Amino acid sequence: MPGSPGAEPAVRTVADAGERELIARIRRRAPAAPAWVTVPIGDDAAVVEPLRHALVVLTTDALVEGVHFDRRLGSAADAGHRALAVNLSDLAAMGAEPRAALLSLMLPTALSLDEFDDLVDGFLTLAARHRVALVGGNVTRSPGPLVIDVTALGAAGRRRVLPRGGARPGDELFLSGSIGGAAAGLAWLRSQGRQPGDEPGDPEMRECVRRYRRPDARVRLGLLVGRTRAASACVDLSDGLSDAVRQLAQASGVSAVLDADAVPVDPGAQAWFTSQGRDPLQAALHGGDDYELLFAVPSRRRRQFLATARQARETSVTRVGVVEAGSGARLRSGTQESALSAGYEHFGSQGGTGAS
Repeated sequence: MPGSPGAEPAVRTVADAGERELIARIRRRAPAAPAWVTVPIGDDAAVVEPLRHALVVLTTDALVEGVHFDRRLGSAADAGHRALAVNLSDLAAMGAEPRAALLSLMLPTALSLDEFDDLVDGFLTLAARHRVALVGGNVTRSPGPLVIDVTALGAAGRRRVLPRGGARPGDELFLSGSIGGAAAGLAWLRSQGRQPGDEPGDPEMRECVRRYRRPDARVRLGLLVGRTRAASACVDLSDGLSDAVRQLAQASGVSAVLDADAVPVDPGAQAWFTSQGRDPLQAALHGGDDYELLFAVPSRRRRQFLATARQARETSVTRVGVVEAGSGARLRSGTQESALSAGYEHFGSQGGTGAS
């Protein structure tokens, strides 16, 4: 019985703590607000000072357990990290400097306080890396899954924003990093019987698992490209490269052609999908959670773009295609062309733990 000698102590849950204690736990973990946050956490709303001569850039994303993540395949800290990373990637794609975030949590009553603390710590660790101030949010009970809802605020100069709709015929398409790693990492985790288990022995697959659990948002790259106006358009790869190319082409009213031979597929993904009898390129094109950036770069700015990418020192960039007159998105392999199909669809039949 509880309290008897030798009895196992009961695990405290968020229901045991209640809303006020949960908010207090978040406030204790959050660093002191920067000077430009004039009303921080604890009031009815936060108040922040905008940067002079800058536009405010806002984005929001909600991660739902069983749809965008699975706690059996990673830690609560991983989920907190991912929730902020997906929003930072959106800001990066707009060429915006991250500044502040709101964190709203819909919590199942059985969630332990240890998991709650880990989730918040995962979020705040990434926030500190990118100097993002947590300025508020909400905590409430969920009768269903755990939901992590983040709104992020950034800033960009009026002529420094990178929209999706700025690509023009003659632009070249450049991709940051490589694709397919997160999709392969998720596939490997699922192959272990939906249990986290041991880390992969192969270092390339360990990196794929890390890319799925804790994605890197290309914040500095997007910000510098926006500031130098070295690209005409940009979109992030939350739902896969195939989807990103289609979205950019549609928004810009152009045709986008992807060069199959130029697309950099993560080495671990290449090996994994080959071992499973799948085409690595097709799997990588349509897998989500890469959070790389796809840029449209005017040919006259190519040298400037490459110099800016080197200055960012985040990852490599690869020329993967061109923008042409017309409409639609195509994959070119040698002399053959085919239409690029859609990427991850949130209301499709792909199942859980997909992209956000």
